[in-house]
Amino acid sequence: MYFVKVYVTYKESVLDPQGEAVKGAIHNLGYDEIKDVRIGKYFEFKVEKSDRDVEAVIEEICDKLLANVNMETYSYEITEEA
Repeated sequence: MYFVKVYVTYKESVLDPQGEAVKGAIHNLGYDEIKDVRIGKYFEFKVEKSDRDVEAVIEEICDKLLANVNMETYSYEITEEA
């Protein structure tokens, strides 16, 4: 069994309006040292072992469902559970 964490965020070239709003609120609280905030999505999966490569499965799911690859990028961590 594998445990997978997937992180999806806007590409650096894409404006993140939620991140900008949160940054503004943080600055209003007096934390001016915060220079950038990016908002994203987080997913967790438990994946059973199969004949398919787990990385290929996760890549397909991210490309087809979780991320808009025109605007977003993703990364993931895979750990094997005992």
